[in-house]
Amino acid sequence: MSLPVAVREAAPADIPAMAAVAERSYRGAFAAILEPEVLAARDAPFFAERFRGSWPRMRVAEHAGAVIGFSLVTDAHLDMLFVDPAAAGTGAGGALLRFVEREGCTSLECFRDNHPARAFYERQGWTLTRGYERDFLGRSRAFVRYEKPVSPGSAARAQSSPASRAAR
Repeated sequence: MSLPVAVREAAPADIPAMAAVAERSYRGAFAAILEPEVLAARDAPFFAERFRGSWPRMRVAEHAGAVIGFSLVTDAHLDMLFVDPAAAGTGAGGALLRFVEREGCTSLECFRDNHPARAFYERQGWTLTRGYERDFLGRSRAFVRYEKPVSPGSAARAQSSPASRAAR
């Protein structure tokens, strides 16, 4: 069920909504991957604090004026893309991903065992480039990296976007 979704740059006022989406999404997406105590610590206040310094690099997906998803990009790398579980399948994730691609995003990583996310990225044309393990939250965990070439014009738009200037 596709919904009309608008993607825009995040603002400080979006932090509580993004944090709530992050908490619900994190717990839903990673329940079979991370330990319960790790998930419990990743609550809305945790994410709100994290987003206070990163909101200029974030984008939000809205439907009917409500934030239903967000992305966070650092140096052309997609750090986070989460959609509220209640809005899964609405097109918000694809809209966010296309938006950051146009801004020059070319790489991302996700947990190796996050099969729904991996299938989503592959449907969107991202290519698996490698698997690896790295420390994450005190344990070695398996990840995969995906890449997608920059489309013509994306790099120029990324360099001139307000978010890229704010991140510098």
